[in-house]
Amino acid sequence: MTAHQVKEIAQACGFELAGIAAAVPHPDFGRYREWIARDRHGAMSYLDGERGDRRGDPRELLPSAKTIVCVGKLYNPDAPCFMDTDAPGEGWISRYAWNRDYHHDLRERLEQLACAMRRHAQFEFKICVDTAPLLERSYARSAGLGWIGRNTCLIHEPMGSWFFLGELITSLDLEPDSPPPDRCGTCTRCVDACPTRAIDEGGYSLDARLCISYLTIELRGAVPEDLRSAMGRHVFGCDICQDVCPWNSRAPAAPDAAREPATALDELAALSKSEWRERFAGTPVERARYSGFLRNVAVAMGNSGEGRFRAPLVNLTGCGDPLVAEHARWALERLG
Repeated sequence: MTAHQVKEIAQACGFELAGIAAAVPHPDFGRYREWIARDRHGAMSYLDGERGDRRGDPRELLPSAKTIVCVGKLYNPDAPCFMDTDAPGEGWISRYAWNRDYHHDLRERLEQLACAMRRHAQFEFKICVDTAPLLERSYARSAGLGWIGRNTCLIHEPMGSWFFLGELITSLDLEPDSPPPDRCGTCTRCVDACPTRAIDEGGYSLDARLCISYLTIELRGAVPEDLRSAMGRHVFGCDICQDVCPWNSRAPAAPDAAREPATALDELAALSKSEWRERFAGTPVERARYSGFLRNVAVAMGNSGEGRFRAPLVNLTGCGDPLVAEHARWALERLG
């Protein structure tokens, strides 16, 4: 079986990008360990310790590994980006979370890929979809899927960065691809546009503790007060550093991507726990948990400048959740 055959099969399984990387320790692991040592991963403890150490070698996941088939699935919806909208009364949900949780779709497609490949050759394999301890962007770059840009996202020329990444670690011995050149040039739009200055001045490294996606999804406690105003109306995730990237200006739209329906902040604030679960069941939004989501909604209402949100914020101060109540009181003070 050849690398070319694998790529053709991957395309037939619905992946827009596919490439081959060698299943050997990646030189980026040293930079990763340095990033962890600086505590830039914040409260994401699953990135450190034993699971962090396992990222040093794909053979920790599959002892017989020789090749990693790296794939990319486009998720860009045909919808306005955050930077082009002006709706202070609506909360923003990152576009990757507008659909069903991508982990399920990617895993199903990777299983189809492995099954189709096994018609041509027998091999051992392991499927990885970002929850596995693997430096997936680094291997995707080695597989020729794109370069890692200043915003730390994998960017493909000419299709941009709106891709989910997945990997099939295999015992097959295939010819690896080569990484493409870095085409960010002198552009610093992502660095300049980040409201919380999470991206280092020169780019290529990010402090997760300042990232709006981290604050609205991964952080379980209170959002630091000095960062709340910079969160704007984001209630789950953030797309700004990708929205402003010139390589995304002509990014194709995924045919099966759809927009999350109305996200009016007062409507979101009124959701009961059962209603919230029903509305966002099977989507990435579940990761924020109900309490964290209402915390984010309160902050967004405080940043909206809309006096009509005082009443729902007062309701949130009495919701019985101390975390939500504290952020609602902050929002009320911000609205004056």
